[in-house]
Formats: sequence, structure tokens, C-alpha cells
Amino acid sequence: MLFPSEFRALVSGQQTGPRAAILRGVLRLAETPYTLAMRYRNHRYDSGTAESHAVSVPVISVGNLTLGGTGKTPLVEWLALKLAESEKRVAIVSRGYGSEEGKPNDEALELALAIPNVPHIQNPDRLAAAKTAIAEHAAQVVLLDDGFQHRRLKRDLDIVLLDATEPFGFDHVFPRGTLREPVRGLARADVVILSRADLLSDTMRQTIRARVTQLAPQAIWCEVRHHLSRLTNSDGHQVDSNILSGKRAAAFCGIGNPAGFRHTLDALDCKNIRLREFPDHHNYSREDIAELSAWCQGSDILLTTRKDLVKVSVPTLGGIPLWAVEIEIDFLTGQAALEEQLLLAAMRSAC
Repeated sequence: MLFPSEFRALVSGQQTGPRAAILRGVLRLAETPYTLAMRYRNHRYDSGTAESHAVSVPVISVGNLTLGGTGKTPLVEWLALKLAESEKRVAIVSRGYGSEEGKPNDEALELALAIPNVPHIQNPDRLAAAKTAIAEHAAQVVLLDDGFQHRRLKRDLDIVLLDATEPFGFDHVFPRGTLREPVRGLARADVVILSRADLLSDTMRQTIRARVTQLAPQAIWCEVRHHLSRLTNSDGHQVDSNILSGKRAAAFCGIGNPAGFRHTLDALDCKNIRLREFPDHHNYSREDIAELSAWCQGSDILLTTRKDLVKVSVPTLGGIPLWAVEIEIDFLTGQAALEEQLLLAAMRSAC
């Protein structure tokens, strides 16, 4: 199995040599049927052959054009809190990828830790989940998490995130690239948000924006950056990130885009941060915990993502304090336009 960073190195062309070229050729062959299937599926919805079903309250979707982490969870938190400020009862609906039957997955646990008063309903049938949110939680607005490719549930606002490190999935659909569907699907978006935009120069941002404008001329354009706000441990204690100053740190994660986490770590005032990578949605076994406990020896502090912390759920590993980095978003551009569209969508009457 390739780890996320290894897969990206392969499909981006960073890995060179005959073996890498052969693997990319094999992946290119596998890309074709997947691309055709996605085009056929989208055509059925675009033509009305397949039906999108409305529910009795507005639905706001947050999703990605590509696989892996784009910083979607901090945005879902921001949207839920912004809607709550307007006195709307919000519920989050998601598929529950990677969850065991009857149990919330890591993303649901992470959101429950951050916004405990917002119900989160997980069900592969997201139309049924939305109806449950309305009937059992009196939701006035449904936030559809990771919903851009899920077209069965009709939505009132489609928000799509593009990660600055690979906004167009290396211009190939999975498995040859990281696109979930052909890039022209972006035309359905009402809002496009470039996450981690601070990693790019103004010229590079404008190049991405120009392409988005060609694909989705009607979409509102936003740019955000991620920043570390504080540290949290499994006991719920929170401390300022300045405790990291001068510390020898080790870190681990099991997320879709480890490069984003590495960017956060590189901005910290720590010494020689080592990073251990696991597959996305990794469930940590006793063997993993024992191995990590031995691996982090010699460090003053051990760091992880909040998504991983909720699965490990211990305050120390091998006697080393374990903290999750809390990430928040700051808008660089487009916040006012997004807030306006968000509130307009939330106030729409039932269909």
C-alpha cells in the first residue's frame, strides 16, 4: 500500500525512473473507466434522468474536487458557527466513511469535540440522514459534509475547496491523479475556496483563479489560510502554542494530505520535528501505539492532528505528552461575499 505522500509523489511526476513511469501508465489505464463512469453519472443528473431530492430545509454542501485533505473540517466548523450566530439550528450530515457500524467515524468525533452542540448524523443514505436531522433534531439548515459528488440530495449552496498544493489533482482523475471527477464538474460550484492560499505567490493564486473562472464563471472566489490556534489533549485541556518554543517535537498523522500538516508543523517554534505518516483514516492498533511510544522517545512533546487524537485518545505516549494542533481558518479574500450567500441560502423557504 502506498502512503498518501508516496501516492502523490508518484502521480505528480515527482517520482522518476522506469518503474514510476510504468506505474503511472497502469494507473492511466485504470483512470479511463472511472472517468467515464463519473461523466455518465453526472450526465444523468444534468439531464434530469437521475433526480435530486429536496428536503424541507435549506442544504449547504461543503466538498472537494480532489481526494485527501483540503482543510474541509475547519471550514465546516466555521460555517456551523456562522449559521448559529444567525440563530439557525444546524445539523451536519455525512456519509460516515470508515466508521464501524453504529459508531461515529473519526471526522464525526473530531467535529463533536469542536462543536459539541451541533448534531452530526452519519448515514450512507444522506437523503435519509437529512430527513432524520430535520425530524429528530429540528434542524433548520443541513450542512452536507463532503457532499460535492453526492447529487441525490438537492442543495441550495455548493461550496468547493481547492487545496493550494494540488488544486486540480494533477489534471488526472483517480487513480492516475487525485481528481474525484473530471475538472469540468467544478461548473456546479456556487463558491470556490482556495485553502492554504498563503503557500502560493499572488501570481500563482491568480493563475488558479483564472482557470476557476473559466470552469465556473458564476462562482464566488475566496482564499483562506490555516493557522494554529492552540493545543488540545485527550482530557480536554487546552494550552497556548507558545509552550512549544524550543521543544524537541515528534509528530504523526493518518490524514489524506500529510503535506498540509507538515506545513503547519514547519511554522512551529520547535526543534527537529520528525513526522510519522499513516494511511488516511487509520485505526491505531495496540501495536501501532507501542511502536509510536518507542519511536517518540527523546522528544519533549508529541504532536498529532485532532482527527488522530480522537482515535488514540490518551494524554501521553511512552511518557511523552500528546497534543493535537487546533487549526482555524482566516479569510484572505471573499469572506463578505460568502457570508452573504450563506445567509441567503439559509433563509430560503422549503422547496
